[in-house]
Amino acid sequence: MSSESQKLDILIFGAHSDDAEIGMAGTIAKHTQAGLSVGVCDLTRAEMSSNGTVENRQMEAKAAARALDLKVRCNLELDDRGLWMTAEHVEAIVKVIRTYSPSIVFAPYWEDRHPDHVACSKLVEEAVFNAKLRRYMPDSAAVRVEQLYFYFINDLGKADLIVDVTSHYEQKVQALSCYRSQFEKNDPDSVSTPLTEGYIERVRARDSLLGQRSLIPYAEGFASKTPYTVRLFGSHTEA
Repeated sequence: MSSESQKLDILIFGAHSDDAEIGMAGTIAKHTQAGLSVGVCDLTRAEMSSNGTVENRQMEAKAAARALDLKVRCNLELDDRGLWMTAEHVEAIVKVIRTYSPSIVFAPYWEDRHPDHVACSKLVEEAVFNAKLRRYMPDSAAVRVEQLYFYFINDLGKADLIVDVTSHYEQKVQALSCYRSQFEKNDPDSVSTPLTEGYIERVRARDSLLGQRSLIPYAEGFASKTPYTVRLFGSHTEA
C-alpha cells in the first residue's frame, strides 16, 4: 500500500473510505487476485461522518486495503462536505492520476443520495480530461486514461456492464466488515444511520439482484459515458 510513484492498472476514486468497497470491492478483489495493480484514492477523511472518528476511519481503510490487496491507498484530505468544482480540487486529483498513470479509472456514479458522491464523480471526470492535456500543469507528464467507469454506491442506475464477483464475494464482505464504526453500533456514542441498519446485507441483496438476469449469484454493475469496446462478440473485455 505504498504511496510511492508507480504505474497502476486501475485507480479508483471515492469521496470517503468505504465508497469503493461498497460499490466494487468484489471487482477489486477479482483483479488483484488476477495480478493487476489496483489503487484507491479517498478524497476526504470523512470527518463529518456521524459515527466513528478520523483516526478510526484511517485504520479501517488500511485494514480494508489489506483485505483487497491494494497496491496503493491514499487520501487527499479535502474537506468532507466541502467538495466543490474548483481548480484546486481538480488539480489535486490530476496529480494522483499523473503519479500512478492508470489505464482505467473508476469514480462514483453521477447520481446518488449523498452530494459528496456526486461531487466526486464530477471532479474525477474533469480531472481525467485535464490529465491528458500537456499544457495543463506542464511540470508533470500528461496521462491519457483509456477508460472511465462509474460504480454505484447508494443509488443503482442503469448498468452498462456487470462483473461476476461470486468467487470473490466473501472478500468483499470482509473488506466492508473492516468499517465497524460505520456499519455497526459498537460504542455508546453511535447513532442510527442508513449504514447501521443492515446496510451490508442490503448491498449483498443488491449485488445478488443485479446478477440474477445473467444467472450470476453476485455481480457488480458499472456505467460508462462512452461506448464499451468489444473486440469480438462473445469475447468481452472485463472492467
